[in-house]
Amino acid sequence: MRRSCVPAAFALVLALSFLAAGIGPGLAHAAPTTTFAEEFNGPAGAVPDRTRWAYDVGGDGWGNQELENYTRSASNASLDGDGHLVITARQTGALSYTSTRLVTRGRFAQAYGHFEARMRMPAGAGLWPAFWLLGANCGEDTPYPRCGEIDVVENCGDPTAVSTHAHGPHLVFGHDHAVETPTTGWHTYAVDWTPVRLSWWVDGKFVQTMTKSQARRGWVFDHPFYLIVNLAVGGDWPGAPAPTTRFPAQLLVDEIRVTTS
Repeated sequence: MRRSCVPAAFALVLALSFLAAGIGPGLAHAAPTTTFAEEFNGPAGAVPDRTRWAYDVGGDGWGNQELENYTRSASNASLDGDGHLVITARQTGALSYTSTRLVTRGRFAQAYGHFEARMRMPAGAGLWPAFWLLGANCGEDTPYPRCGEIDVVENCGDPTAVSTHAHGPHLVFGHDHAVETPTTGWHTYAVDWTPVRLSWWVDGKFVQTMTKSQARRGWVFDHPFYLIVNLAVGGDWPGAPAPTTRFPAQLLVDEIRVTTS
């Protein structure tokens, strides 16, 4: 019988690493399957594909004292004809703004896998662009935060850093991360989600991880989540826009992709 060229000790370490990642050794080389791919192709002025995207609408503060009123208007969310989604926040009066929050609720949700977006963010005090995931059971049979929230990336208008977070019952986990080039340029933000771990990436570089054991009873990441991309204005975290914040402000999204691993 031919002997394995992998030392026994190394094989044990490899097997343990698979278990820590929440996968079995037999799946280690399985190619990921793309389950959601959005490249925002279409003519300039077209609205996002309504078979993929729905809208959250309204201006009740969204639990964060936000100032924007989310609309379905193409003036707040449309394609630019060059393969990008453009979400535009507009000022309509003193401390009055419109913007858009797109969701895949009822159209796409997934538990575990790789979730990423390539985005170009606006800068300015009071601007709050984000790509994030929310438990598909939120508002149905499970209240927030028991349904869970995974913030793949969010930003409070500071072009030098981004934030990555996870929220659950008695769980607020996350950090800020400096970026090598301003967030006003193109960056790819991603999270890898397994049954035992969340790991975040910026431009392919690992920035943060949270394990199930760290989260303890706050780990509620065992069911499908849907996607959200939005540009909020104001709120508890970024605060109100400053006189120097320029409107219209635009969040550009080049692509959003989800795979099974």
